[in-house]
Amino acid sequence: MTTTFRHSIAATTAFVMLAIGPAFCLTQACEAARDDDSRPASASLEAQWGIQIESLRLSAGGHMIDFRYRVLDPEKAAALAKRENKPCLIDEATGATFVVPRTPKIGPLRQTAQRLTAGKVYWMFFSNPGKFIKLGAKVTVVIGDFRAEHLEVQ
Repeated sequence: MTTTFRHSIAATTAFVMLAIGPAFCLTQACEAARDDDSRPASASLEAQWGIQIESLRLSAGGHMIDFRYRVLDPEKAAALAKRENKPCLIDEATGATFVVPRTPKIGPLRQTAQRLTAGKVYWMFFSNPGKFIKLGAKVTVVIGDFRAEHLEVQ
């Protein structure tokens, strides 16, 4: 294989992932959440949801986004750990949505618990096909009724 041919395949693959990858990640929950402006702002997350966001970082060479939060009040934060609440991440600049991938052997790449523990940090990974989300991007994380807006990817 020539170098030019390999670069052409890589460029084509990257273009396809950027163009159609986010479309595959759309979920009805994210669509509904995007239209609802009645949810609390980031500043009230501790009071409303009993959590503190620890980090939102690029991971796995930029192919994943690692979201971590500390539980302050397990009762208020319970909705974030429920399996039926499907998390998604929305790029605020484009509106593209990304989900937590589900692998055949491991299942969803997120931590769930029947009982949350105060002071413990919980995590989830969002897919980032084609490294669409870049360092410094502003995003919104949606999990059921929970919504954290204007978070900066580190």
